[in-house]
Amino acid sequence: MSTGVGERIGYALGDTAANFVWRAVIVFLPFFLTDAAGIAPAAVGMLLLVCRVWDGVADLAMGVVVDRTHTRWGKFRPWILWSAVPLAVCGVLTFSAPELSAAGRLWYAYLTYGALVVCYTMNNVPYNALMGVMSASPVERSSIASYRFCFAFLGALVLQGVMLPLVAALDDPRTPYARAAATFFHEVYGNGPAFPYTATMTLFSGLALVLFGVTFATTRERVLPVARPSSVQHDAADLLRNRPWLVLFGVGILFVTFTTLKNGAIVYYFTHYVGDAGLAGPFMVAGLLGAMAGAAATGTLIGLVGKRRLMLCALGLGITSSALLYVARPSDVGLMFTLGTLTELSTGPIVTLFFAMLADAADYSEWRNHRRATGLCYSAGTVAMKCGAGVGGALTGLLLAAFGYVAASGARVAHQSASALQGIRLLISILPAAVALLTLVTFLFYTLDEPRLAQIERDLAVRRLRPQVMRS
Repeated sequence: MSTGVGERIGYALGDTAANFVWRAVIVFLPFFLTDAAGIAPAAVGMLLLVCRVWDGVADLAMGVVVDRTHTRWGKFRPWILWSAVPLAVCGVLTFSAPELSAAGRLWYAYLTYGALVVCYTMNNVPYNALMGVMSASPVERSSIASYRFCFAFLGALVLQGVMLPLVAALDDPRTPYARAAATFFHEVYGNGPAFPYTATMTLFSGLALVLFGVTFATTRERVLPVARPSSVQHDAADLLRNRPWLVLFGVGILFVTFTTLKNGAIVYYFTHYVGDAGLAGPFMVAGLLGAMAGAAATGTLIGLVGKRRLMLCALGLGITSSALLYVARPSDVGLMFTLGTLTELSTGPIVTLFFAMLADAADYSEWRNHRRATGLCYSAGTVAMKCGAGVGGALTGLLLAAFGYVAASGARVAHQSASALQGIRLLISILPAAVALLTLVTFLFYTLDEPRLAQIERDLAVRRLRPQVMRS
């Protein structure tokens, strides 16, 4: 039985929900911690790195747990439901800053962000692995991935397009509705520069909670591997002998480092280099529309050029458009938007292909070793992506400090030196382009092409049918 459009949309809405929380972390958390919570940039960089390493350990543990979960709802779907409330609550707490000392605020950030990444792992590892068992067909899984990332980018688009205007409206309400909302949230969360972020994340976390329930209710698990005793040691050894997965592991680290560097620098770039913070939201919205277009076109493009060649072409576009952004002057807004949109256009196929290829790597491991560990395969893939986010986030904070960035004091925008402005320009253009180039070089070692995947699919179908014939 194949998946229908309704099930694919239901599954995809789970990534819309995840982006309501996680995209806020990727794009806004560094700026929130430095300019609203008052934490030094270097300390923020170390915080992001430490928590992402901790997150990677949690991912691997979660992969082992979900592979050994057995319920009447399946292995993976129940975790999406069980983790929804803790994830929503931690999303709100992470974007809050109690009135504590500087050391106290830093420890609070470690506690809340550390809890958030664990809750996200409990949700996202099973969610990712679910795609690998909704269908046995690599072609159909690519279609599911395309739906998924269209809706993922939709969630990111809504969040990035709405969050800053909501924060501004709550911080300086001009209408009766905004004043009423600000008064309500002031009573709940108190005063201070963090309060509008906390209030805005309350809205998005509530919406995420509803959408996770939709994903649980509308999806099904269909791929049941041939039963064969397996230990954690066997599963780990299979993973380390899986060359396609090892290549994807490196690609995941580098790709997310690339996206984290450029996305983490956007607010800084428009606030200090361009001199118009209001352009940051439209810039992100334009980019996400490009990413949605890229994800939507991925299925068609795979049919024309294949997965491997499409990945190489998308990486080439990302490298070129990102590097060219360095030449834009503060007045070249049209050029900035064009290059930013092209860069995001390239990420649509890249991230869609990455997760579809993880399912292909799980098939390859089952075909070669007669054992399947979908959860571990996907969890280790998300470890790579979260390590990349940690490296990118740490580099953002550490490089800002190295270039002499001065965080805002109160409501006034701090004056930045020429060195700090140069660092911000590098963070959004040349440095991400260099990392994308390393990603392309790494991906050249990926060898699973369409003919080989078709043979693996046929062989696995025969193996899975054989026990059914014997039982009958």
